[in-house]
Amino acid sequence: MSRQNVKPMTMDQGFELIDAAVTKLKRILEGKPEPAFGSHEYIENYTIVYNMCTQKPPDDLSQQLYDKYGGIFEDYDKHTMLPSIMEKHDEYMLRELSRMWDINKIMVRWLSHFFFYLDRYFITRRSLPSLTEVGMTCFRDHVYNNVHFNVKQVIIALIHKEREGQQIDSALLKNILDLFVQNGKGSMERYEDDFEKFFLQETASYYSRRSSSWILEDSCPEYMIKSEESLKKEKERVTHYLHSTTEPKLVEVVQTRLLVLVAKQLLEKESSGCSALLRDDKTDDLSRMYRLYHEIPKGLEPVAKAFRLHVTSEGNGLIKQAEDAATSGSVEEQVLVRKIIDLHDKYMAYVTDCFQNHTLFHKALKEAFEIFCNKKVAGSSSAELLATFCDNLFKKAGNDKSNDDSTIESTIDNVVKLLDYISDKDLFAEFYRKKQARRLLFGRFNDDHERSILTKLKGQFGGQFTSKMEGMVTDMQLAKDQQTGFEEHIKNGNTGKPKGVDFTVNVLTTGFWPSYKTSDLNLPLEMVNCIESFKAYYETKTKHRRLMWIYSLGICHLNGRFDPKPIELIVSTYQAAVLCAFNNTERLTYQELIEQLNLSHEDLVRVLHSLSCAKYKFLKKEPASKTISKTDSFEFNSKFTDKMRRIKVCIRLLCLFLQWMIAVEDVDKDRRYAIDASLVRIMKSRKVLPHQQLVSECVEQLSRMFKPDIKMIKKRIEDLISRDYLERDTENPNTFKYVA
Repeated sequence: MSRQNVKPMTMDQGFELIDAAVTKLKRILEGKPEPAFGSHEYIENYTIVYNMCTQKPPDDLSQQLYDKYGGIFEDYDKHTMLPSIMEKHDEYMLRELSRMWDINKIMVRWLSHFFFYLDRYFITRRSLPSLTEVGMTCFRDHVYNNVHFNVKQVIIALIHKEREGQQIDSALLKNILDLFVQNGKGSMERYEDDFEKFFLQETASYYSRRSSSWILEDSCPEYMIKSEESLKKEKERVTHYLHSTTEPKLVEVVQTRLLVLVAKQLLEKESSGCSALLRDDKTDDLSRMYRLYHEIPKGLEPVAKAFRLHVTSEGNGLIKQAEDAATSGSVEEQVLVRKIIDLHDKYMAYVTDCFQNHTLFHKALKEAFEIFCNKKVAGSSSAELLATFCDNLFKKAGNDKSNDDSTIESTIDNVVKLLDYISDKDLFAEFYRKKQARRLLFGRFNDDHERSILTKLKGQFGGQFTSKMEGMVTDMQLAKDQQTGFEEHIKNGNTGKPKGVDFTVNVLTTGFWPSYKTSDLNLPLEMVNCIESFKAYYETKTKHRRLMWIYSLGICHLNGRFDPKPIELIVSTYQAAVLCAFNNTERLTYQELIEQLNLSHEDLVRVLHSLSCAKYKFLKKEPASKTISKTDSFEFNSKFTDKMRRIKVCIRLLCLFLQWMIAVEDVDKDRRYAIDASLVRIMKSRKVLPHQQLVSECVEQLSRMFKPDIKMIKKRIEDLISRDYLERDTENPNTFKYVA
């Protein structure tokens, strides 16, 4: 029979056949005894739908079939699924919901096969929701929307049980929460609004209660262990059944309640807080603290603050100890600097190991050391103390050849690190240079060590910082070569130097060395001949340099011919000149000495005091008092004797002491020049700047070497204005212009 003669299928006939197939499918899904669908049944059901859809209008039943499809799900959801779920409670409700959700998905899959022709043609042409979407939407509207509130409460209750240590069915929770996600139809809105929001609120409440209890009962380490374990379990919860998008929100809630809100109270816990952990070397607990707070935005800031306060307190304690131990203004800088170095090593290890080299802790350590490293101790600045420490270190190394070079190198590294914390680096450079000059001139140095620290200082602070110091070391090397040449010159008979007199000269470059006091001292003839001999040699080497003799730095070895026994005397040039004045006479008055030697009153008083009133009395003074006056007379003490065959008389002359005292004045002068140069450099570049910005830029430029005083900057600005380098703006006096 041709298709044209086939009688169209009515809606009632088609729906009756479809209902029979749907009833069988429901029985199969509900586990009732029913044979499975055969392939011929699937084809028959598909054909029924096909025929109903391909009939010519008005017999085309596509729309009625589409409505029928939705009605099947709506009826089953309302009258079978929802009642079955609602009559259950607690975990049984979840199991039933999970079962019904699985049934719904299978129904959608099977019925979509039966009604597939609708999807291919009718739905596509009309832009209607797909068959799968209709089935899922019906479940959402008629089942999910009616049960999700109760389901959410059951889930949260089960999670609470798990937090309290009970076992729950994680797979079941995962299925139910996947249902929340899938009912969002591609969006996380359902999961977030119907479950996650309430879950996070309950989590916040739970851990607020836990935190309130733990913070009172537990020590800081115990609290952190519990917090770390809680965070670990919450992350595992996400892995087991929560959606992955919940993890950052959940972790943030737990961190906030357990760590952020109690940070101050936790870190400052008496006998177990951050300070106690640092004090007691609790590296594991400190590492845990870092791990916990590192994950929190700005979470490490309170930890770094606690670290900074503790290190500052420790450092201030060392400064106070040094103050208390200082006797008559003398500071044990070796002990203090060593302790500060040890303190730095200790807490740098914490920064490296426990705090993973985090920049925040490097900054905290730097700020802490800058606070106490810039404090004065018994009137001495940190720059002076560190320079003195270096001086003693190198003098000891220069005298003791058995010193371990690696230990000294390590100490040098630590000195450079400490110097980075000192604000007045230029003051250190001045003190260090003056100390270095004395070491070099008196032969108490090791060339390798001297060059090592200069290399490290140059690398850290630039070539300008060490240029003069390097020049002094180079001068000493050149002086050795010149001395060798001078001795060769003497051997060749080109000399007026007296026989039996050894004479060593160090030629120094004026710009590198500190300025020393000069005088027109009348030297003994033997010394004059030596000087003339060197002048003659030096003129053979250069015609363009002038020698200026600094007698205040000279050292002389004299043979003291005392009646009991001869004694070698190591004295200054001034002292040697005074003693040699008694070679031809036994008695001289003060007036005779000052006229003969051409010394100033202050210098002669000091020298005579050191030779007649100090420990070694090579001269006898009349009257025999402890002070020197212009009416005194002096006589060579031929009866002097001592158990030593060589005596080193104190040669710390006042000229050197005065140079030390004016170091700060020299630095202030250099700072004025530096500020002037900085201001001009800034204005030359910017042309016009307001006062405040000019000052701040100047401070920023100079802060690497020293901390400029704002008042001094203002004075230098006024001075530059008076010298026509800058000028004020006529309309705004607080704005400056560069004068080209």
